[in-house]
Amino acid sequence: MKTFITNDFLLRTDAARELYHNYAEGLPIIDYHCHLIPQQIAENKKFDNITQVWLYGDHYKWRAMRANGINERFITGNGSDREKFQAWAQTVPNAVRNPLYHWTHLELLRYFGIDDLLNPDSAEDIYNRTAELLQQDDYRVWGLLKKMNVETVCTTDDPVDSLEYHIKLKDSECPFKVLPAWRPDKAMNARDPKKYNDYIDRLAAAADMDINSFDALFDALDKRIEFFHSVGCRVADFGLDYLYSTPCSDADAKKLFLKVRSGKALEGMELPKFQSAVLYRFALQVNRMGWVQQFHVGPVRDNNSRLLGSLGPDTGFDSIGDFQQAKPMSRFLNRLDSTNQLAKTILYNINPADNEVFATMIANFQDGSVAGKMQWGSAWWFLDQKDGIEKQLNCLSNHGLLSQMVGMLTDSRSFLSYPRHEYFRRVLCNLFGTDITNGELPADMDLIGGIVKNISYYNAKRYFGL
Repeated sequence: MKTFITNDFLLRTDAARELYHNYAEGLPIIDYHCHLIPQQIAENKKFDNITQVWLYGDHYKWRAMRANGINERFITGNGSDREKFQAWAQTVPNAVRNPLYHWTHLELLRYFGIDDLLNPDSAEDIYNRTAELLQQDDYRVWGLLKKMNVETVCTTDDPVDSLEYHIKLKDSECPFKVLPAWRPDKAMNARDPKKYNDYIDRLAAAADMDINSFDALFDALDKRIEFFHSVGCRVADFGLDYLYSTPCSDADAKKLFLKVRSGKALEGMELPKFQSAVLYRFALQVNRMGWVQQFHVGPVRDNNSRLLGSLGPDTGFDSIGDFQQAKPMSRFLNRLDSTNQLAKTILYNINPADNEVFATMIANFQDGSVAGKMQWGSAWWFLDQKDGIEKQLNCLSNHGLLSQMVGMLTDSRSFLSYPRHEYFRRVLCNLFGTDITNGELPADMDLIGGIVKNISYYNAKRYFGL
């Protein structure tokens, strides 16, 4: 059977179709947060088959396969690439109404021109056809991203990273920008003293200095952040339960750092106090550099201890958390704003129950210095499907200025995820088009189309200074 992905997929009205095809379609992509591997980009990697480029590292697909009764051997185990693809093809027909069903067929169509539905009967032919295409030079990494009109990619990089591949890319003929993004979470995660001290030792080596005090920790991070800036970094990113803001004096922070550095565990409120002190200093660094800071907030990670032990983190065992968000977020942002040290900020929630909390919180700290200085980021992770995107766009419209939104990002580990930008743009255009058709917005395509273009591309270009 042929694909259901038509030219007007998700576009239910004439106005929606005009907005998408005349204003959003074909605009470049700025992917300001993803987990692509810089080495693979720098080396313009060639993949042997679709399993390698599509299934390796994609825990969205892994979760669906486990739910479909697929043995782990054919997910992350030692099954062959062909067997793993066959297992995914067995899962896809059972994923109807899951966003993976949409994304799978968008990606097959946009990258490979394959308009067949993926199922066990079509799997062998699709595997062979894609394997043949992937041997062509324009199906190496650079070609895959060029097909999607990707202009800029911001990866996710630890302060200890050498950035050697970003440096190579700066001097290469890569047809798009690849910039590092600062992700210093490990300098804050002091729950396990041994792991923390091992990391601090690595940071000390990267900064070529001893780290024997709380101030020395930030001297080392300052050296590394200056290096990141020199390589083009302009974005920081943090993954958190909530915005840590438990009061902690400088004296206490220094004592707590020495305690954990000596190998002792932080107890009771000591850990959130220490994390709060570190996160605040992180934010001061970002503001000093003139960067954008992103806070991805709310997941409960690594829930399955048995499989975590055998498969490791980021393998599909995370879920939505129900942490209290409003009060700690307000304290954190207000502390920075009170001294005029609050950088441009993007907040992402993973719990849809927090939508209105985030949408209304950002308005408290808009200060007129930059249009959309405070951003409520696009629907993230478990929410980045049609329903979640629509709810986020509607909520932001109700409580803020949707017109100033900086649009979509992939947050992906796959080079085949860029049709998610198309997916977002189609949902966006359908939302506006429906309002026009219902008489709730003027049929002024210059006005609405201009807003669509800004959300899809131009707002992000201005906001990040790219």
